[in-house]
Amino acid sequence: MAKPDAPEATGFKLPDPEVVTRSMADIAERSQRLVQEWLARQSAPDSGADPLNIGGAFLEMTARLMANPGKLFEAQLGFWQDYMTLWQNTAKRMMGMAPEPVIDAPEGDRRFKDEAWRDNEVFDFIRQSYLLSARYIQDVVKETEGLDAKTAQKVDFYARQFIDAMSPSNFVLTNPEVLRRTAETGGENLLKGLSNLLGDLERGKGKLRIKMTDMEAFELGRNIAVTPGKVVYQNDLMQLIQYQPTTETVLKRPLLIGPPWINKFYILDLRAKNSLVRWAVAQGHTVFVISWVNPDAALAEKGFEDYMTEGYLAALDAIEQATGEREINAIGYCLGGTLLGSTLAYMAARKDKRIASATFFVTMMDFEEAGELGVFIDEEQLKALEDKMNRRGYLEGSEMATTFNMLRANDLIWSFVVNNYLLGNDPFPFDLLYWNADSTRMPARMHSFYLRKMYQENLLKDRGGISLLGVPIDLRAIKVPAYFLSTREDHIAPWKSTYRGTGLLGGANRFVLAASGHIAGVVNPPEGGKYSHWINPDLPADPEAWLAGATEIAGSWWPDWQRWVSALAPEKVPARVPGDGKLAAIEDAPGSYVKLRLS
Repeated sequence: MAKPDAPEATGFKLPDPEVVTRSMADIAERSQRLVQEWLARQSAPDSGADPLNIGGAFLEMTARLMANPGKLFEAQLGFWQDYMTLWQNTAKRMMGMAPEPVIDAPEGDRRFKDEAWRDNEVFDFIRQSYLLSARYIQDVVKETEGLDAKTAQKVDFYARQFIDAMSPSNFVLTNPEVLRRTAETGGENLLKGLSNLLGDLERGKGKLRIKMTDMEAFELGRNIAVTPGKVVYQNDLMQLIQYQPTTETVLKRPLLIGPPWINKFYILDLRAKNSLVRWAVAQGHTVFVISWVNPDAALAEKGFEDYMTEGYLAALDAIEQATGEREINAIGYCLGGTLLGSTLAYMAARKDKRIASATFFVTMMDFEEAGELGVFIDEEQLKALEDKMNRRGYLEGSEMATTFNMLRANDLIWSFVVNNYLLGNDPFPFDLLYWNADSTRMPARMHSFYLRKMYQENLLKDRGGISLLGVPIDLRAIKVPAYFLSTREDHIAPWKSTYRGTGLLGGANRFVLAASGHIAGVVNPPEGGKYSHWINPDLPADPEAWLAGATEIAGSWWPDWQRWVSALAPEKVPARVPGDGKLAAIEDAPGSYVKLRLS
């Protein structure tokens, strides 16, 4: 009788028994502890079954579908016709023919980048079968008649979450790359992946917190957020950083940057080569940056007004003490831009002209078309969220991060599931993902005001729709020159929504559209030249008309902004050193507030 081939001869490696035994013992102990913790949490007051009210939305969609069975049958018939064509094409491929695919993944879809998805008939069938099913589900959802806009948006969003989750790339037996790795390692990749999964559950105290990067590879002030500077002022909500000049003279007007407090400021100062802060300093700006605190329950009653008074207004007072200048140029990023617009409207009502120009990075002021974040804003969800925040005093940062990750689930969730759990890899060190994982909390009072007044009721755009410190504000009263920077693929602040701000502010406005998304389109240094931008001095009411008349310019938008802002007030003065004014240096940049992590 012929002796069977050794496992190594077939290309399949046997696992190391010692490794398996040690790994399984560790996994069993950690799993038992996690199950016990999960059972204990089931009595917690915030463990509602359907806090997002998804069930009600899908129930309504089902009722609408059943009311029009003919349309559903038509969609099913088209699906099965495509499916039969796929079967026929697969049979042709097995006979050596090369038919055109019935369907292909959208350009840029990295789930099926492995060559086996196309070269192997079986995996090609699995891939196309999934894509056909996904298209069918999306078509049925989108063509359901009679749903109100909010319900339709919610059903579409969560249908896509389901579709993304069911991708064959997310399962061991239907992912050729995972099968190949399993054969090569004798299954050790799956043991390592299970250990990674348990580690993420332990870090999240029973909730899955996917590790996206090597969190030990970076340290604030050592290899990220390293632009030299000093904290020169602080209060309960923020530290104000003044950066060390690198030019002999600087523009007379200082520059104040107000980042969003949903994330930390150092997205604008990751590394030397992509730091907007360092670049602005090199262009001759005296740069000040607000570094927001990571709030806890003690700051639960801090509201949107407090972020204005203890943020921009306090920074203006501090900058005047540090430099002797009353007039400044200001930048607001995302939520920081919404606060900047609100602050400018308040200052206009008070005849305060200390902010001489405003730049808005990916900032919404009219929230009528707020993009997919609107999925999470309805009365049921807001009440559930407010109940949770009121118990804690804040919104947990990890919950906010999960919301944003869901907007790009394939890139920010499922790609890491495959890499960390199925392939058994350790996450790659990546500064941007380190920043993304460095979550911040939201004070309960502020966040409730922001979600209700801006997103749900959309009052900021209305004259007197919002009052701050008892003063009704009107964005149209803002007469300072304004520069709007939006990004074409923004999934958080859609560019057509941000464009509406140009019609709300009453001064001379300039709108520039950058390629890429909410982060990469903004943090796009000239040296890299990675993404282009579009310019058009005209501002028609229709954003599509603006784009049709725009000129695409290769490379970064940063030089365009520098030409704009420096032309407003070109006068220069000797460079200012942090601590030389009336404000003494408190500590080195990036300061202590930014270093407070949720963990």
